[in-house]
Amino acid sequence: MGTENVLRNLRLVDGRTVDISIQEGLITAITPPGQAEGRTLLDCSGLYGSSGWIDLHVHAVPELDPYGDQIDEIGVKQGVTTLVDAGSCGADRIGAFYSASLLADTRVFALLNISRIGLARTDELSQLDWIDRTCVLAAAAAYPEFIVGLKARISQSVVKDSGMQPLKLARALSDEMKLPLMVHIGSAPPAISEVLELLRAGDVITHYLNGKANNLFRADGTPLQELLDAVARGVHLDVGHGTASFSFQVAEQAKRAGIALNTISTDIYRGNRLNGPVYSMADVLTKFLYLGYSLEEVIRAVTSSAADWLGKPELGQIRVGGQANLTLFSLEAGEKQLKDSEGDVRTVNHYIEAKGVFINGSLITG
Repeated sequence: MGTENVLRNLRLVDGRTVDISIQEGLITAITPPGQAEGRTLLDCSGLYGSSGWIDLHVHAVPELDPYGDQIDEIGVKQGVTTLVDAGSCGADRIGAFYSASLLADTRVFALLNISRIGLARTDELSQLDWIDRTCVLAAAAAYPEFIVGLKARISQSVVKDSGMQPLKLARALSDEMKLPLMVHIGSAPPAISEVLELLRAGDVITHYLNGKANNLFRADGTPLQELLDAVARGVHLDVGHGTASFSFQVAEQAKRAGIALNTISTDIYRGNRLNGPVYSMADVLTKFLYLGYSLEEVIRAVTSSAADWLGKPELGQIRVGGQANLTLFSLEAGEKQLKDSEGDVRTVNHYIEAKGVFINGSLITG
C-alpha cells in the first residue's frame, strides 16, 4: 500500500478541526490537526469539510432543452459529489443516460419519469398513453441500482386535461414497484390538497417552498392541514429551488411554522445555472443560512438527510474505513445579493463557496 495522503486542518461543521488521512480512496484515520503522518494532499486551513453534498433534484441530460445540463457542471464543479436526476428521462432514454453517467466524475442516480418520453416535451403527462406500465417496469428492472424512485410532475402545464389521472397511475406504479415517488407541485389544477392525499411515507414533495397560488400555505402564512398531515405520515419535503419554485416569503412562513427542513436541492439546469436565480448549490445553501438555519442544519440537508432518503447512509458519513467522499467549502465574509424565484432580492453578509471535492480516489478543485 502507498503512502497516505492527508487533508490537513479541515474544519468540520460540528466545530472540530481534524486531519483526514486517505489511502486508495478510503479514510484511514481522522486525527487532531497536525498529528497525521503522510503526504499533504491539501492544507485545508480556513476550509470546512463535510461528507459529499447530495443534490436530490437536478436535470443532467445535456441534450434536453430547456431542462438539461452537463453532469459534472452541476455536480463536482458545484461541490456536489452525488446528484439525483429528477425525471429528465423516461423509459425511452434512461439507458443512454445511464451509460453517460458512467463517464462522469460525479456519482449519479435517477428518478424515472413515469412518462416514457421524459422531458423531451414539457407536457409529458398530457397524454396518458405515454405512461406505459410495461416500459416503466422494464426500465426499473434493467437499472435497479441506478433508478432510486419515480418522478411525476403534477402541475397544470404538464398534465393539461389529464388531471389527477397521471398521479393515480404513478401511485399504482410506486406501490407495485416498491419505489418512492417524487411529485413536482405547481400551478392548479390539480389542487394541492388532492395531490397531497395520495402521498405516503417516503414519497417526496419537491418545490414545497414555491410561491405560486396553489402552494402549501394559506394567505395568513399558516401551513395547510393537508401538509401537516402529509409530514406526519412521513412524506419528505424537498426544496427544488429551480427557476420558478422558491420564495423567500414562503420559506420564512415554513420556518415560523416549525416545518422541518428535510433536503435542500437546486432543480438546476443550464438556464438557471447561467442566468439565475439558482446559479449554484452554494448559493441555494446560503439562502438558508440567511433564513436563520445553522450551518450544521443546512449542510445536514445536503448530506446525511439526503443520504438517508436514498437508503445509502454511508454517503452522508465521514468515518474511518469508509469511502473518502468529501466536499470542501468556505464561509466567506462579504456582501452578496441573492434572488428568489419571485424576484425578491435579499442581501447577505456571509456566503458559502464550494472549493473542491474528494471522490473516486481523487481531489478535484477549481
